[in-house]
Amino acid sequence: MSERAAHILDEVRKYHQDIEGGRAFVPGVTEIWPSGAVLDDEDRAAVVEAALNLRIAAGRSARKFESAFAQRMGRRKAHLTNSGSSANLLAVTALTSPQLQERRLVPGDEVITVAAGFPTTVNPILQNGLVPVFVDIDLHTYNTTAERVAKAVGPRTRAIMIAHALGNPFEVAEVAQLARERDLFLIEDTCDAVGTTYQGRPVGTFGDLATVSFYPAHHLTMGEGGCVLTSNLVLARIVESLRDWGRDCWCEPGESDTCRKRFGYQMGTLPAGYDHKYIFSHVGYNLKTTDLQAALGLSQLTKLDDFGAARRRNWGRLRAGLADVPWLLLPEPTPGSDPSWFGFVVTVDPAAPFRRAELVDFLESRKIGTRRLFAGNLTRHPAYLGREFRVCGELTNSDIVTDHTFWVGVYPGLTEEMIDYVVASVAEFVRARS
Repeated sequence: MSERAAHILDEVRKYHQDIEGGRAFVPGVTEIWPSGAVLDDEDRAAVVEAALNLRIAAGRSARKFESAFAQRMGRRKAHLTNSGSSANLLAVTALTSPQLQERRLVPGDEVITVAAGFPTTVNPILQNGLVPVFVDIDLHTYNTTAERVAKAVGPRTRAIMIAHALGNPFEVAEVAQLARERDLFLIEDTCDAVGTTYQGRPVGTFGDLATVSFYPAHHLTMGEGGCVLTSNLVLARIVESLRDWGRDCWCEPGESDTCRKRFGYQMGTLPAGYDHKYIFSHVGYNLKTTDLQAALGLSQLTKLDDFGAARRRNWGRLRAGLADVPWLLLPEPTPGSDPSWFGFVVTVDPAAPFRRAELVDFLESRKIGTRRLFAGNLTRHPAYLGREFRVCGELTNSDIVTDHTFWVGVYPGLTEEMIDYVVASVAEFVRARS
């Protein structure tokens, strides 16, 4: 780095410290967000350094992040994408690749998933002509169970795709065992759960594929961004092809002839010797990220352990503070897990002398941000009316979530003072109406 660039980055760090100086928390005035990015002077400097070097496409930082993140997550390969939603699309689409031969998924095949979740776990199933099979959840963990998944397996079931809810893992070891026994693919959506473990093992390491989001609300941020992880090198190559326009070539940007036979291929009905950089083996997309985003991701990755500790600490403080407040069903970690929590979820007892909406309105009036448990029961949304899907069992708890559930934040930007104010506000509201 030149002396001039180093000076600029020092000034950037000082600038960050000047504008992000400590701000006093004022109850009822200061916003308590349910989620958000925690960015420091090194994050700002990392983005500026990439900009100074005009690293505007995927390049050195992207490759470095993919290697570091794969190692951190216990997978052999990681492929960055422009969003977590794109990561989910790539993961599902990869299972339809002709290169999987008789194991490939074809239109009409079924994929088991959860009704109470976020649309981007389900949409790629429909977008590939596959059929979602919806199962219900528990109201303590907000995850489905291996038993429910097993009951949902039918003659056309070929895969399972489930998200770990708000950082709390589903029974992923048991579901992975079921998938092996039934010859099903398993995709873990870990967008809300980076750093979570189940039975001492990181989530994202149980399935054939795992996905991550780097949206500002999540455990690490690149602003926008996502990732597909796998230890299956065939699936990894398919994901890379689909992400990079569907091309068959695996040369990095700016490289040529990595395989040493760029003009030595004959594929499809193309003439022999057609340039491998322009041979396409999949109907793909361009879903790459940029080096600016990856530079921020590398800086954020150094703080992952601290972020996870703060999330666990904030969740525990909320759980202890609300333990004796009546009419509220509080969350429980899945047995055998150590969640890196995304949020603190609360269900108002349907028999309570107040409604969820009243409690939420009270909290919002005090600048305490709340969110729903994403879409609630997805089958009730207009986007899915008239779409082909199957439901296994009743969706009773998914409906309860739709009507009675919300969550508040635990992200690392929240202080103990903020958490205590949330607890006091909830308790005050409930006492006044009990």
